[in-house]
Amino acid sequence: MAKRIAATKKAGNDVVVAVSAMGDTTDELIDLAHQVSDNPHGREMDMLLTTGERISMSLLAMAIRDLGCDARCFTGSQAGMMTNAEHGRARIVDVTPTRVRQALDEGAIAIVAGFQGFNTDSKDITTLGRGGSDTTAVALAAVLGAEVCEIYTDVDGVFTADPRVTHKAHKLDHVSYEEMLELAASGAKVLYIRAVEFARRHGVPLHVRSSFSDAEGTWIGKPREGQSMEEPIITGVASDLSEAKITVVGVPDVPGKAAEIFTIVADAGANIDMIVQNISVTKGGETDISFTLPKEDGERVMGALTSKQADAGFQSLIYDDGIGKLSVVGAGMRTNAGVSAQLFTALSDAGINIEMISTSEIRISVVMRSEILSEAVRVVHEAFGLDGDAEAVVHAGTGR
Repeated sequence: MAKRIAATKKAGNDVVVAVSAMGDTTDELIDLAHQVSDNPHGREMDMLLTTGERISMSLLAMAIRDLGCDARCFTGSQAGMMTNAEHGRARIVDVTPTRVRQALDEGAIAIVAGFQGFNTDSKDITTLGRGGSDTTAVALAAVLGAEVCEIYTDVDGVFTADPRVTHKAHKLDHVSYEEMLELAASGAKVLYIRAVEFARRHGVPLHVRSSFSDAEGTWIGKPREGQSMEEPIITGVASDLSEAKITVVGVPDVPGKAAEIFTIVADAGANIDMIVQNISVTKGGETDISFTLPKEDGERVMGALTSKQADAGFQSLIYDDGIGKLSVVGAGMRTNAGVSAQLFTALSDAGINIEMISTSEIRISVVMRSEILSEAVRVVHEAFGLDGDAEAVVHAGTGR
């Protein structure tokens, strides 16, 4: 990667690099924290986790210097990444990259530690959470007016499905912002939703490509010159095993109860994905509400709901972490009828039962048992004519 960066600079480009921690460094740091504390403090955890990116940026700067280019590395705070005060999943509120601009003006390559920033009120270091390095890169590209933000990963671009699930997936040349947002929200790991949101909001073209080859990847946003503008009915199939389902049983079917339940969930800091409420058929006028959320939030939300059970008036809770979500995404769904019928027919013919359904203008998502999700992806991918002629290549194996 150092050689690629140096070559890009020598070709006459200004270059800013946002780096992630190497390999499993972040996971190893989390394990270390839990060896000394059952409940690590958020502030100190952020101080610990940011060391991974600092190691990466320093080593990369050294390697680039040995290739004959000036390189200067900066922490998130030095690069002006200002965030709110929420440790572990802070949001960027402003970017003032004064030192980065100075480095560029003086002919240097600027290397910025991704995933991190600082809060101007508390003066504390913060981390941006999942996908934070991608978000850092896009934020810097936006404020610096970059021509393109390249995201390097272990596959050749964005595929019609996860190539680890179906080897018949093929690379897409172009994906719109809105399609990529839906794919990312539905479990596609190649890009995180916060980075795509930032890119769309600020009009930053993204180029997702492989760290292991120089091949053209996938462009997110406006198509490159010569690329087709025609919108396929289905762009891709996404799968997600990271969610759990909570069912609130015996909720009084009266106005305000759903609001009360989801206020409890919101106060617990969880993001809800799909919601289904049954129509009350009992004489007592009670109903059930099911919703999906990240598994990492499940225990916390269950605890919050249990503590408020008497006030909310529901009977019981059911927690299910054995679910998987499949989503089909495509801007062409707006103008083509029959996508739902085709999806449900394909699943039915394969004997696959679905438990929940959610839709948007360009997406249909269904929940099923986790153990049949991979089979469902392959079935649906083939049913919509997305299978490619060549086997998809995964250069590494992490999904990122």
